[in-house]
Amino acid sequence: MNSKFRTLSLYGLLGVVTLVLLFGLSRVENRLESQIKEHHLRFTGQIENAPPLVAFTTVALGSFRGLIADLLWLRAGALQEKGNYYEMAQLARWLTDLQPTFSGATAYLAWNMAYNISVTCSDFADRWRWVNEGIRLIRDRALLYNPEDPVLYKDLAWIFQHKMGNYMDDANQYYKVQLAQAMTEVIGNTDDFTDWAAAPADAKEFMASFGGNEKLWEAAMKAGYPDEAALYAAFVENKAKLPEAFTAALRNAELAKKIDLAFRVRLLKQRFKLDAKLVHEINQKYGKLDWRLPEAQAIYWARMGLLKTPGGKDINCERVVSQSLYEAFRSGRLMLADTKDFSTAQMAPNLELADAVKRTFEEAYENNDRQSTFFSVKINFMKEAIVMMFRYGKFKKAEEYFKELAKIDGDPKKYRTMEAFVMHRFTEEVRDASVKKAGELVASLIWRSLYFLVYNEHDAAVANERLARFVYKSYMSGTAKGQETRVGLPPYDDIKKGVVENCLKFFPPAMSRILKAKIAEEQAAEAAGDKQK
Repeated sequence: MNSKFRTLSLYGLLGVVTLVLLFGLSRVENRLESQIKEHHLRFTGQIENAPPLVAFTTVALGSFRGLIADLLWLRAGALQEKGNYYEMAQLARWLTDLQPTFSGATAYLAWNMAYNISVTCSDFADRWRWVNEGIRLIRDRALLYNPEDPVLYKDLAWIFQHKMGNYMDDANQYYKVQLAQAMTEVIGNTDDFTDWAAAPADAKEFMASFGGNEKLWEAAMKAGYPDEAALYAAFVENKAKLPEAFTAALRNAELAKKIDLAFRVRLLKQRFKLDAKLVHEINQKYGKLDWRLPEAQAIYWARMGLLKTPGGKDINCERVVSQSLYEAFRSGRLMLADTKDFSTAQMAPNLELADAVKRTFEEAYENNDRQSTFFSVKINFMKEAIVMMFRYGKFKKAEEYFKELAKIDGDPKKYRTMEAFVMHRFTEEVRDASVKKAGELVASLIWRSLYFLVYNEHDAAVANERLARFVYKSYMSGTAKGQETRVGLPPYDDIKKGVVENCLKFFPPAMSRILKAKIAEEQAAEAAGDKQK
């Protein structure tokens, strides 16, 4: 009896101790979870927003996930050594799903596909496929599991800025065109996202806005779309266009426009993971970016990194923003001579961003104890901006920058007039130029003038023609000032005629047709002017 009582007492005591320990562990676990949330720490346990497969592997496989991941890493390395890359994309997805919070590994896999594997392909389409796989691995998968990891945002932004936006890869133009085509299907050529930011962003918001519109749903049923999901699916399948049967039944152009915009906002988020509200905020902060080009996307993801990172500060994301903004100023605007023919696509400066770029340099100067390096960077940028604005016919803005530069740089001899400042650069090139070099410079400026004429950039065309004539006169005035050894150039009109003939010969067919029409218009206008005289 006593033995049985002691046994029961011991079991009871052990039960009490167990309950106390469990209670203590529960308190410790709750404390750890609160600290994890407070300090934004990542962990390898259960993750939010995970698809069913990832949720299953993280719970069911437990520590065995590491062993499986190791085997997949070995497999990936062996495939890459043999040059067999076709399994790499799937392996990268599996590795990300097995270790979803191991963001460093995902960043490496994405970089490997976008940089190392892509350049082994001679075909540009194959290269683009690997670059795009690298982007999607981070943007569509890894960030779902690691929404507060600045490394992933920085690496994603860097692929857009450096791999696609830079000129080091000879397929960069192809990348830009592919991105522009894909984005154009969704956003067209808009650079104003004010209405986009206010439009419904998902199915729930759509129904809140349009759920009570009986005419809309009557038209949808009549066109064969029983609910909102079916109508949106048809919109996506129809290459981001509302079905004609629906718009015909609706017979309300204004309402159709609102529905179209709401679906585009949702497709932008679904396909490119871009939030229209943040796109609008970035435009308000920096100026109207061309969202069809990689620089704008790089700014978006670096900006997202700053917004998601605890404390809102990350030096790498900040650098990507400033660098991408500068590159967008230099070549962040898409020009299409024929809006239906992307073979005519060319990049041009986005001069509207000049103030934002200058402001970032000023902020860097103030935030870094007014170091002279940042002041010099600002000065050099302003000099470049003045010349670029002049060449694109933005004379008023160039004059504004010139006056500011003259005040802060402090050498009055260098800054007599804006035109003298700009022409000085070309005068230096012409002063000791050979006849061949001078002729090439004049011809290149004429070519740029014709080029901008095709793209309806009238101010830029006029500015480059003006520079061409200035360079021609500067060179020819040198031959008239006793430089007997200097050979004169052919008449300016003859040089221009030769450039026009070459442009008509080598431009894409669509551009040649436009140039012929423009030249015919100019000749008709000149003939009419001569008659009036």
